[in-house]
Amino acid sequence: MITLALSKGRIFDETLPLLAAAGIEVLEDPEKSRKLILPTNQPNVRVVLVRATDVPTYVEYGGADIGVTGKDTLIEHGGQGLYQPLDLRIAQCRVSVAVRSDFDYAQAVRKGSRLKVATKYTSIARDFFATKGVHVDMVKLYGSMELAPLTGLADAIVDLVSTGNTLRANHLVEVERIMDISSHLVVNQAALKLKQAPLRRIIDAFASAIPPENN
Repeated sequence: MITLALSKGRIFDETLPLLAAAGIEVLEDPEKSRKLILPTNQPNVRVVLVRATDVPTYVEYGGADIGVTGKDTLIEHGGQGLYQPLDLRIAQCRVSVAVRSDFDYAQAVRKGSRLKVATKYTSIARDFFATKGVHVDMVKLYGSMELAPLTGLADAIVDLVSTGNTLRANHLVEVERIMDISSHLVVNQAALKLKQAPLRRIIDAFASAIPPENN
């Protein structure tokens, strides 16, 4: 049995064409089913639905053989014990810094200054501001990041940005782009040895179906 870990939403939806290229069809809609393990048209392949941040952990410790997860999640997880064969170029977005539209960010990030930053991407944020010589007090949040600058909880946020519509709706502006993000295929290293043939077929099928790079 091959177990594939996916998270609901954009990553799940954009992985479906790649699965189709491997001849795999998920037989139930995760938005309509209460099941956390979904069958496929291949009796030896199943999909487990987990939180996006948990995908690397499930794959690393053998709860799943293979998974799809964002580069942001991989960086925060550390990626230990994972084979990462492919950038799938799906679920593309960016990690950016955003502040209130009336906040003087340029003045606030002068070298040697101190900034209060709300994010769930603490490793990415800390490394980014360290390269600028800015000391950060980190406030770890898991949702509604846009509220932090509006309530005075933080000066800035570091978060995923796709269209920027949510930022604009909350009178925030994107002031720095830290990195581009896409989803990657991750594989349990022990499973790759024990189930080499079926996993290699899936990896090769995914590789042939990766969408072209956006220019």
